[in-house]
Amino acid sequence: MAQIHLEVVTPSGAVVSEGVDIVTAPGVGGEFGVLANHAPFLSTIKTGTLTFKKDKTIKYLMVSGGFAEVSSNKITFLVESAEFGQDIDVNRAMRAKERAERRLVQAQQATERVNRIRAEAALQRAMARLKVAEMTRH
Repeated sequence: MAQIHLEVVTPSGAVVSEGVDIVTAPGVGGEFGVLANHAPFLSTIKTGTLTFKKDKTIKYLMVSGGFAEVSSNKITFLVESAEFGQDIDVNRAMRAKERAERRLVQAQQATERVNRIRAEAALQRAMARLKVAEMTRH
């Protein structure tokens, strides 16, 4: 099977750089998949699960906010953060989720727009981490 080169880069550096069979990503307009020799395009990425398959192995990566570019049989993700499921501290993610939920309730009661937006983003990241950790463990 033909492969596409996948690169996932965060401000801290490269997280993934390898040939893969297929990539599925959480685009802002909906989830999308990319195979080898895909037509060029750009997409914004939302917090969620990036999945890629090489041979018969599927890997899951939690990504938060960024961009994806497909060009010349290569897909590059420039994202704020990326974590493999096995690297996620589930207890810490659960605490972050609970904290974000409390902040969201407080922000809604006080009609604080900025705090509500920050709490929603924190909640999305925590939930994505928990989902990827769970997917990796099965």
